[in-house]
Formats: sequence, structure tokens, C-alpha cells
Amino acid sequence: MQTNIRESSVCSGCNLPCCLCFCSGSGEDSLDRLLPPAGAPRRKSATSLSKTEPPLLRTGTRTIYTAGRPPWYDEHGAQSKEAFVIGLCGGSASGKTTVANKIIEALDVPWVVLLSMDSFYKVLSPEEQALAASNDYNFDHPGAFDFELLVATLRKLKQGKSVKIPVYDFTLHGRQKDWKNVYGASVIIFEGIMSFADKELLQLLDMKIFVDADSDIRLVRRLRRDITERGRDIEGVIKQYNKFVKPAFEQYIEPTMRLADIVVPRGGGNMVAIDLIVQHVHSQLEERELSVRALLASAQQNQPLPQTLSVLESTPQVKGLHTIIRNKETSRDEFIFYSKRLMRLLIEHALTFLPSQTCVVQTPQGQQYEGRSYNGKGITGVSVLRAGETMEPALRAVCKDVRIGKILIQTNLDSGEPELHYLRLPKDISEDHVILMDSTVSTGAAAMMAVRVLLDHEVQEDRIALVSLLMAELGVHSVAYAFPKVKIITTAVDKSLDDFLHVIPGIGDFGDRYFGTDGIDSLSDDDQDQPSY
Repeated sequence: MQTNIRESSVCSGCNLPCCLCFCSGSGEDSLDRLLPPAGAPRRKSATSLSKTEPPLLRTGTRTIYTAGRPPWYDEHGAQSKEAFVIGLCGGSASGKTTVANKIIEALDVPWVVLLSMDSFYKVLSPEEQALAASNDYNFDHPGAFDFELLVATLRKLKQGKSVKIPVYDFTLHGRQKDWKNVYGASVIIFEGIMSFADKELLQLLDMKIFVDADSDIRLVRRLRRDITERGRDIEGVIKQYNKFVKPAFEQYIEPTMRLADIVVPRGGGNMVAIDLIVQHVHSQLEERELSVRALLASAQQNQPLPQTLSVLESTPQVKGLHTIIRNKETSRDEFIFYSKRLMRLLIEHALTFLPSQTCVVQTPQGQQYEGRSYNGKGITGVSVLRAGETMEPALRAVCKDVRIGKILIQTNLDSGEPELHYLRLPKDISEDHVILMDSTVSTGAAAMMAVRVLLDHEVQEDRIALVSLLMAELGVHSVAYAFPKVKIITTAVDKSLDDFLHVIPGIGDFGDRYFGTDGIDSLSDDDQDQPSY
């Protein structure tokens, strides 16, 4: 049924906010420089995030969400909820983008993606480029858009996958060389003049909105936009409007108004319509909420440990290292030193699971030696911040030129669920073998989210190795059950969890003990780092 509504602080090295930064300020990851000396007085963090501020921070080219993305998958690791897609259609300069931004502002939820149809104009031939330069090419015809790429991109984005969006240059009438990476949407707002023109595209839209505006207003807006933003002259804009834009609206765009669920006259100023849209979207998001950690914690885990699990042999040396770092009386200096030793052994062990092939070399004595060499394109280490980052030096020490990515996952104190706040992954990570590093794994909820992120970036499941100093049996079962091809590598597996989901007998909060932040009573709830388990 169609409804017609009528109105009555940033780090200089990594570009992360200081509250989320773990580098030395020079762009090089250096945890040791960040650590306060033993016995140094602790002080309250100078950076805090007000609850009244927007749920994101923009730093250069990056966006860090201060309100995280909750799980978008079930306890099996499978996609269980798709992003909610709002389609905005309307004539050229009708106010679609303004309405989209008003909806985003009123929604006040993180992880909203605005996707413009303008990004999907087809690549023009030299003849078409010449026509476009003389304002004789019809950009307002359905044939001007790459619907195949558009539908494939929107479908992947709705499924929670990572996508690459072309960037169209309106002054040169062509796509730029570098495409934009987009990932992680709870809500997608898709706007364009032909948003309702394709049947496959319509099937992807959960809510269809038509933005209506008077033709004279649209012409004035188009004149202002094309002259100031796209370098056109007034004669060319009027020529193109009369020859292509106006006829296209009457033939292709206006008839699709009947497909809309809501028609919004007067665009962004119609707050009654926008409020109605926002209320509906909020109700849809509430219906899609999941409780993954509760499902994991209540699951029956009576099966034997999976074959994908490899535990470092408990030699006297390994047992001795565990004795030191598990001891609550161990000083922070010793905890750091012996943790690093154990990390080095663990990483060396993890590398033995990478694919290898026979390799023959010639020794300085002129003799042949038959050995082994790595059989893969590349190796990427991905750390789950903050504690997982402590394992990066060990990986760099034994794996030359390894690429490093980072994922920030923290627990929502109200829901108890893990939430994705930030990620930075190397380009073409899908072709690499990935070593996913976290210090401890209890329920496996955060590890599952990190693996799901990698899968969404098209990393093959059998090329992922989850490496952790200490794991609980529940966490092992959870990850193995959801992702049976992921290798799970650790130095020890403890039996149980306490009521706070801490591993028992455990090691304590690894991040707090390593960084010297345990027992800081002076920090407010907003300032404290909330780990994810």
C-alpha cells in the first residue's frame, strides 16, 4: 500500500583517535613504547567519548564507529540477517540525497551506508565521451547505467560482504582508477533516478520511497549543481535538461512512483514523512536483533575436541611459562617477558600449518639440498585489538614482510554481545593465508565475529588460522562448529568459564596485565576498555 505523506583527537601515525590508538605515533606499531614503566603512577585517560556525540569519528580517510555493529550471523557462523535496504527514487535534483541524509541523521544508528546510483554509470566509449562533452549523451536513460554491476554490488552489500564501489568523475565522464571499499551495513540507503527501473534491483529493496518535487524547483537545483559542482555552462545544462532529463522523467521515472511504499513531497523538509520512515526502520532492526553469545553459552558442548585444534606440546618449558604468566603475583615486567616467549613458540608452531612444497637449493659446497618452501601467495596477520596486537612482534620476527591488519571488537555492556567497531585490512587479503591473533578466547563470540569479517572479505575459510595463547573448551567448540575448516592453534585449553565468562583457571585479563591497566579505579565507565570474549 502506497502512503502519500504531507507535512503539517587523532594519532599522527595511524590516524586513529588516541583512545583507540596503540601505535607509537609514527605509524609503526610499537606496544613497548606505549607501556608505562613498572611502578609508574597510573592516571586517568585524557580522551573520553561523550554519549551525546555522534556514534562515529572521521579521521582522514577512515571512519571509526564508537557504537559497534552487533552480530549479523548466528551461532553457526552463517549470515542470519541481511541489511535493511531503503530505495530512494525521484527525478534529477528532487532532493533524494537530502532525504537520505535526513534519514541517516534521524536514525541515529551506526553502520549506515549511503549508496548512490551515480557511481554506476557505464564506462563510455570514445564516441560516447565526445557526445558527453557536447551535452549530447543521454545520462538519464536506463541504458546509461551498469545494472549488472549495481545489482551484484547491492546484493553482496546486503548480505554483509565487502564490496568495491566505482567512483565516477562527472567532469571527465568516466570512472576513477581507485574504487571505494565499503563493508558492514546494518542499513543501506540506495538512491538514484532509476532506482525502481530494474526488476532484480526492486527485489533487493525492503522499503521503496519516491521523492517528489516540482519540475521548476528541480531545474533550478540542477542548474546550480551542474554549474558549481560539475563545471558545466548554463546553455549546456538547459540543453541537456530539455533534450534528455525532462523526457526521461516523464517516460521512465515518474511512472515508477506507483511502485513506491511512500511518496515524499518537498523532499528533506518533510519531517513527518522522515519520522514515519525512521520509525519503521527502527521496528525492523529490533525484529532482527540476535543474541549470539547467549546461544553459545547455553549450547551443549559434550563433544570431543575437534580435529582442527592443535595444542602446542606441553613441554617443561611451555609448562613453566604458563606457571609464570598464570601466577597472579607475577610482576608486569615478567608477565610481558614470558608472554612474549610463549607467543614466539606459538607463532612458530602456527607457521608449520601453512602449505609448503618441495624445494631444491644448492649449498655453498656445490651440493643439492632438498628442503621445503612456502606454497602460497602471501601471509597476513590480523590482530583483534587490543590484546591480540601484543602477538604482532612475534609474527614479524619470524615472518619477513608479513602484512598486518587490525579488527577492534568490544563487548556491549548492555546487551553482552560483541560489537565490531573498526577494521583495517590489507588490500587483496582474499588471496592470502591469514593468521588471526587474539590473546585469549572464552565463549568464542569475538573470534567468530573476526572470522566472519574475514570471510566477508572473501578470505577462504581453510586459509584462516585462529591463534590464541589460551582458549576455553567452549570457545574451541564454538569456532570449530561454526567454521569447521578454520585451524585453531593454542598453547593450552582450559575446561570452563565463570559467571563473568572468564576462562577458568585462566590467566586473568591479558590486556590489563600486559598494558598495566588492571585495577584502575580512577577510570569512569566511559573511559575503561571493555574486552570482548
